[in-house]
Amino acid sequence: MGRGFGMVLEGKTALVTGAGSGIGRAIALRLARDGARVAAADLNLEGARETASQIEGLGVRGVPLQVDVRDVASLQSMVDATVGQLGRIDILVACAGIVQMRRMLDITAEEWDRIFSVNTRGLFFTLQLVARQMERQGGGVILNMASAAARGPRPMYTHYAASKAAVISITRTAAAALASSGIRVNAVCPGIVETPMWDQIDREYAAESGEAPGEHRRQRAKEIPLGRLETAEDVAGAVAFLVSDDASYITGQALNVDGGMNMD
Repeated sequence: MGRGFGMVLEGKTALVTGAGSGIGRAIALRLARDGARVAAADLNLEGARETASQIEGLGVRGVPLQVDVRDVASLQSMVDATVGQLGRIDILVACAGIVQMRRMLDITAEEWDRIFSVNTRGLFFTLQLVARQMERQGGGVILNMASAAARGPRPMYTHYAASKAAVISITRTAAAALASSGIRVNAVCPGIVETPMWDQIDREYAAESGEAPGEHRRQRAKEIPLGRLETAEDVAGAVAFLVSDDASYITGQALNVDGGMNMD
């Protein structure tokens, strides 16, 4: 059943938000392959159920949960349901996120707030509530989903890039604040990943810029030293390492997983 690091997460329980599709689903499945029981949470309950079904097909427990990360009460219900059904939370992967292409001078207050309500506020309170549970347990591991967009200027999605830069800041602060409680906190910064979200980026970028559909992805792909677009499984492999005991001395880091686009 295992691949990569094998069954190194056997006996662990993981909670993955944004697990109904894309990177979140790939991470949930990778952690399950490595032996973890997984609560797959998503606003799209049908997507969460499909992920949980695939997890069960790997021979480990998968629990689908519906959550709206903008709603703290919904987040608390997610945490309570995970603990109630799986006993504890050893690993959190906060992957829920949204994106929008918009010229900087055209971004509205409502659009800014929408991006930050999910990507930053939602992530912070997910982390906070799960960290309280982990503190009671005596420790755990938290992995936040940032983005390569946080590493440089992104005129066509300033609000998204800013929200992900905030995730890196939250990660570093949380790592310092929670270390004494035995909780490690890291982030990953994916690049151009072949997922439905990047299909959306490509469509919206074309509409905003006037470029032909697919041109933005082609131009960005030229920036990748490794010479290929990223898969969701590429991200999942990095996450699997960071939440494992092999990374037990790593905290407060934001790891670029982008084929070499950013080498800082």
